[in-house]
Amino acid sequence: MTQTIQITTTTESREQAEKIAQALVESRLAACVQITGPIHSVYRWQEKIECADEWFCTIKTRQALFSKVETSIRQLHPYQCPKILATPILAGSDAYLQWLAEQLDHSTD
Repeated sequence: MTQTIQITTTTESREQAEKIAQALVESRLAACVQITGPIHSVYRWQEKIECADEWFCTIKTRQALFSKVETSIRQLHPYQCPKILATPILAGSDAYLQWLAEQLDHSTD
């Protein structure tokens, strides 16, 4: 089976998260994007401690599509340095993993 991954990113608004999700699913770069939030983030940026409410996106896709997903997120994302992290999906129900693969079958790796 093709290696599946979850990519996570955060955005400054629900609307921005939905824009990214819609673009990724429409272009078949992602089978599904779940949006959670708001979440509260504390981080260091340009030598200052910052706090922000953000929206968390969990993107399900194939490892072979990572660079295209990353490019798409960067094009749509308002942050100068957006969080874009991928983790492998090591196991899952056969039915769900099959569904995920079917959603991405028409993408161009």
